[in-house]
Amino acid sequence: MSAIYILIGCSIPIAFGFLVVFLFAARKGQFDDDYTPSLRMLMEDDVTGKDETV
Repeated sequence: MSAIYILIGCSIPIAFGFLVVFLFAARKGQFDDDYTPSLRMLMEDDVTGKDETV
């Protein structure tokens, strides 16, 4: 029974830490646009700086 109290006592600060990190990331804009970056690699042009008409 005392193991449950130890686990609850450890899990509450860990959960609070995850909440603080999540709120910090949300305020900094980490989750603003999660769709476009996954498509960016498909839309980029191959820019080499060379003329390929040779």
